Amino acid sequence: MDIFLTGGSGFAGRHIIGRLLAEGHTVRALARSPEAAERVTRAGAEAVRGDLSGSDWLPVLKGCDAVVHAAARMEFWGPDAGFERDNHRPTVALFAAAAAAGVERFVLISAAAVSTGRHRGPAVVAEDTPTGRPLIAYARVKLATEQALAAAGTPGMTLVILRPPFIWGAGMTTLDDVTASGRFAFIDGGRHVMDFVHAGNLASATSAALRRGRDRGVYYVTDGTPMPVRDFFLPVLGALGTDVSKAPSIPLAVASPVARVLDLGARAVRRPTPPPLHNWLIAIMGRDRSYDIGRARAELDYRPGVTFQDGLAGLRAGQPSGR
Repeated sequence: MDIFLTGGSGFAGRHIIGRLLAEGHTVRALARSPEAAERVTRAGAEAVRGDLSGSDWLPVLKGCDAVVHAAARMEFWGPDAGFERDNHRPTVALFAAAAAAGVERFVLISAAAVSTGRHRGPAVVAEDTPTGRPLIAYARVKLATEQALAAAGTPGMTLVILRPPFIWGAGMTTLDDVTASGRFAFIDGGRHVMDFVHAGNLASATSAALRRGRDRGVYYVTDGTPMPVRDFFLPVLGALGTDVSKAPSIPLAVASPVARVLDLGARAVRRPTPPPLHNWLIAIMGRDRSYDIGRARAELDYRPGVTFQDGLAGLRAGQPSGR
């Protein structure tokens, strides 16, 4: 297949490129800077210079069999308007252009965070679990984008939506602040269950979505091994060279009201960066949350092949796993 990819210069995108090339696909990836183009080229794809918000898509997409849209501004703080500008509107425009160009399949990498509006609901979330109103702007806009694409008429083009939770693996930057500062704290000793997906497994799910999946189908994709927060972060951060075994723990009964007050105060004064403790941290570290991947297994034939130990070995070696 001839595949056009956005987000190819990023951490997860480079894993996706590796997987697709290994399967014999041709991959062209959007790159908005010379540095991004270099990363795409090193990963083995053809770099297409452009910008999500200002590109003329039709010439780029003509002749493509599929589009994988993985690019997004991903932050846990900020107003909805910024994410609507940077994520929602460009995605809707790309989707419409892909349909007009005759693209047969569009794979949207969304986020499991769209379900955080149900953070006090069931501990195991499936695609038919009501999402509620997501806690953060990034997730609210992701959900609105899913809904906008699903509602658009695109005869001849199949839309498949993937919802990964925390993405990890070699090349990840999500934990850079922790590894740089060494500052980390658990809630309730890190006993609450979290879920995650290795970038190699997300690449596998993406590949599967290019071949299978029903139109407008939504699929949670994880490693299939949810575990307590402490059991995940201790070895992952350890593989990155940071020991958090003696990190302090805050009881949820204390952390939750403090986060609520700090969160409200920071929003009231329009603080550009999040406070040290906020509602999002409570949702991901202070509540049990995992995702049912039964639908992805059944309809995509998704099989997460990168194990937790494989991923840790890749982190230690600084090399991607599961290609």
